[in-house]
Amino acid sequence: MSAPDPAQLPPFLPPTPAGVTRAAELLRTGVVVALPTETVYGLAAHALDEKAVRQIFSIKGRPLIDPLIVHGLDVDFLSALAHFTPQARELAAACWPGPLTLVLKKCAVVPGLITAGRDTVAVRSPAHPLARAVLQACGLPLAAPSANPFGYISPTTAEHVRASFGSKVPWILDGGPCAVGLESTIVDVSNPNKPARLLRPGPITAESLAQILGQPVHSPDSTSRTDEARGLAAPGLLTRHYSPRTPVALLKPAEPPPAMPSQRCAWVQMCRQNIEPTTPGNTDIFWLSETGNLPQAAQGLYALLRQLDDAGYAKIFCELAPATGLGVTLNDRLRRAAGQG
Repeated sequence: MSAPDPAQLPPFLPPTPAGVTRAAELLRTGVVVALPTETVYGLAAHALDEKAVRQIFSIKGRPLIDPLIVHGLDVDFLSALAHFTPQARELAAACWPGPLTLVLKKCAVVPGLITAGRDTVAVRSPAHPLARAVLQACGLPLAAPSANPFGYISPTTAEHVRASFGSKVPWILDGGPCAVGLESTIVDVSNPNKPARLLRPGPITAESLAQILGQPVHSPDSTSRTDEARGLAAPGLLTRHYSPRTPVALLKPAEPPPAMPSQRCAWVQMCRQNIEPTTPGNTDIFWLSETGNLPQAAQGLYALLRQLDDAGYAKIFCELAPATGLGVTLNDRLRRAAGQG
């Protein structure tokens, strides 16, 4: 993937009222625009305009079995698209706007293209002020999967979007680096008579969801999440996803990589304190946090993977995080990057 020549590309839309107005105008006319959210940058289009939504699938190279998340301002805004259960309203009241996606029974107005043919739709209310300003200005529900080629590392800056797509996505609203850096938590609360089901771990942990609801949140078996004959239950559930071109191998916490003297490799640590005084030859060391701060590690993970993917390493060794809280989410993304999801 060669980097585009910046001189041949239009400038980013600025994070100003004029930039928001222009993005909203484009979206209302069926144009796809890349927007920042607090999680990652999304490739947005009018969710009820099938022609516009098909552009998303075409630009990303995304299979039609993979549903899209629809973004809106709040429960009232999204109630025209989804049937909110009591659990859904409880979670939305506690977590929205924010990085939580709810899977609910869809209303008839939602195209099957959005939902991979399923009778449920994934919805969320983003917290990023620019995303909210665009939603307010255009007055539309926006389908917005991550703004990257399908299966590749998600973008957390406007520059990442441009590096991936060049002129294929000429309209990018630049909101700076994403604050969270990992995709939203996805929970299925479509059936009021069944417990909530965690489909994709994210910044809001299963423990937090259970505390809000006052009952455990279940994790379904892999078959119910990834039944491709029916379409996936939610985005981001394929075994290989969020993945660099460079092979990724996983290490237990504080485990050193094997010596590979004939190949130049990268070693990604969660915490700088874990680095041993000696390392295998021809291995460069990187870390996601000086102190093991997991939100900091999450925010920087995708940017570092992109940097290493462009650096010509033969392999990227990644240390897994402690398997609690946000570490569960980090490990989910690392396993999918390594094709072990």
